[in-house]
Amino acid sequence: MFKTAGLIALIYIKGDNIQQMTKGILIAGTHSGVGKTTVSMGIMAALKHRQLKVQPYKVGPDYIDPSHHTAICGRFSRNLDTYMMDTYGVRQTVARTAADSDIVVVEGVMGLFDGIDSTEIASSAHVAKTLDLPVILVINVHGMSRSAAALLKGYSEFDPEVRIAGVILNQVGSPRHAELVKNSLPGNIPIVGTIPRRKDIEVPSRHLGLYMAHEKDYNTEEMAAFIEENVDLDAVLKLAEPCSVPEITDILRPETDVRIGIARDPAFCFYYHDMFDAFRNYGAEVVFFSPMAGEVPDVDGIYLGGGYPELYAEILENSETTRKLKGLAADGLPIYAECGGLLYLCGTYEVDDRTYKLADVVPANTRMTNRLKALGYTEARPLDKNFSSHNIRGHEFHYSLTECDRDARFAYEMLRGKGIQDGFDGLVEHNTLAGYMHSHPASFPVEKFVQKCRGYRRR
Repeated sequence: MFKTAGLIALIYIKGDNIQQMTKGILIAGTHSGVGKTTVSMGIMAALKHRQLKVQPYKVGPDYIDPSHHTAICGRFSRNLDTYMMDTYGVRQTVARTAADSDIVVVEGVMGLFDGIDSTEIASSAHVAKTLDLPVILVINVHGMSRSAAALLKGYSEFDPEVRIAGVILNQVGSPRHAELVKNSLPGNIPIVGTIPRRKDIEVPSRHLGLYMAHEKDYNTEEMAAFIEENVDLDAVLKLAEPCSVPEITDILRPETDVRIGIARDPAFCFYYHDMFDAFRNYGAEVVFFSPMAGEVPDVDGIYLGGGYPELYAEILENSETTRKLKGLAADGLPIYAECGGLLYLCGTYEVDDRTYKLADVVPANTRMTNRLKALGYTEARPLDKNFSSHNIRGHEFHYSLTECDRDARFAYEMLRGKGIQDGFDGLVEHNTLAGYMHSHPASFPVEKFVQKCRGYRRR
């Protein structure tokens, strides 16, 4: 077995063998806001419309874009992050999820070379190099013509190990504009698409990013037709090359003997699908339930992810789930909560000058603000070695402020990131752990959480 960032995965590897598998491409942008999400979604829709099995991925810590990928492709989109997962974790994820697909499409993050702390780590370029994938670069040419050539020259020569195999020009103003840009670009990198401005194809944004897939009623056939009209999809397919990933054999799962409830509804919708797989790999059955609907599942542990509880605070205040969680927690039911889940477990939640009474499981109250309070990658040192013997990497992104009681206990000391208070995160109460940090199974102690749930079941 191999070890990745502290988590022993139940996957057997044939030594260090590297295999060439499904062909893929990575779609990147020169910077944020150039339209790479719209282009990526459109290409996925067009390939799916051609009856291809498209395995989607997203670079970086993102829950929203993958929800759209999943809705379009009919296959769960996975995150690829060389900070949280390291390079081997990225390869392993692709190896176990893309083998039965026809093509891999990876959507990048920010600008192509933007990583953590001015390094390449966690950048789209680092993932492209890790998987040995060609890059299709999206350039927003609104307000420029020949300057696009200078951009492309810089991006194509900055790192010789990153192969920019094609270019898509986005936000083209007219056929004349397209010709001006095309004529200025070097001939060694093909232009595979020129996309005109069209607002109705874009996904609208709000304070935590784009709207989730279940909130956006978009027409995938129209999206596919738009891309087919403006992108040479055959050329894109020809540019795709095999992913470089480790060769794996069987996944060995123990017998299922414990049930973990996952809160999943519009209020709680930020999850990595890899976390569900990790629970199952350690013998847990995953049971989805809705706090908004007042559901209280018969389970041995609960996982409350992030999301938008502030939009549904009144519904949650009146939910049967909210009323019963305090008693379940006091009884010792293991509960793990992230960000929105933390807010839900507080005593009160102030949103737009109204205060709602919520689950009151952890000794804290919280309120939404109109300013971003934390954004970025995290690293946490567990204060209890029985919980985890290694540091946990994740990320945080929130506008809320949580104020704790004086005797509040914390699970983590933040080596990177802000956490809840004074550089600490992860409120601990009974068998409940609730913090702002979103974690990934590459370093979160999944096995120990499942064992805790198993212990509760066998009392």
